[in-house]
Amino acid sequence: MLLRALYFIAALGAVIIGVTLWAWGQPLISASGEVKLWVGLIWSSGNSQHIADWYTLSHVVHGMLIILVGRALFGWVGYPVLVVAAIVTGMAWEIVEHTEWVLGKFRAATIYQGYLGDTVLNAVADYISMWAGFFLARAIATLWVFLLIVVMEVTSALLGRDCLTFTTLTFFFTIDAIEEYQKEINPRYNPVE
Repeated sequence: MLLRALYFIAALGAVIIGVTLWAWGQPLISASGEVKLWVGLIWSSGNSQHIADWYTLSHVVHGMLIILVGRALFGWVGYPVLVVAAIVTGMAWEIVEHTEWVLGKFRAATIYQGYLGDTVLNAVADYISMWAGFFLARAIATLWVFLLIVVMEVTSALLGRDCLTFTTLTFFFTIDAIEEYQKEINPRYNPVE
C-alpha cells in the first residue's frame, strides 16, 4: 500500500514539474514546433528542447546513484526511503534547475552560454529517465550498476563532451581543462592562435 502511494506520487511528480515549468514560462516544446526523440549535439539549439539528448544519460545515472547509495546504506534505509529520495531529488532538480540563480550559474560556464532552460517536454522526459535508471539499477547487480554508470559517463564525456561529472564540477568550479575540451567541438568557437 505504501509503495503504491509512493509510485502515485512519483507519477504525479512529472505533472508537477510540467505545470510548474509551464507556469514559469518555459515552452512546452521546442520553438521549431518539432518533437524529436534525440538531439546528439550539445551545441544544437535543439539541445534540452526535445525528448532525449546527451544530458538524458546524466538523469539515468542520477537514478542509478540513488540505488547505489541505498545499497551502500543497506540495513539503514529501506526501499521506500529510496523511492522518496528519487521523488524529492528528481522533482527538486528539474524545478531548481530553472531558477534564475541556477540558470545564471550554468550560463557562467562556457558550455552553457545562452542556456534558457529545458522545454517542459525535455524536463519531464529527464525526470522519467531518472526513474528508468532507478528501476534498472534496482533490477541488476551492484557491479553492473557501477559499470553502466562508468560506461554512460565516459560515453557522454567522449561523444557529447559533457556528463554528470563534468556538469557537477563546472557548476561549482572553473576547470580550464574541461572548458577547453568542450570548446573543441563548438562550431562557434574560434581559438586565437
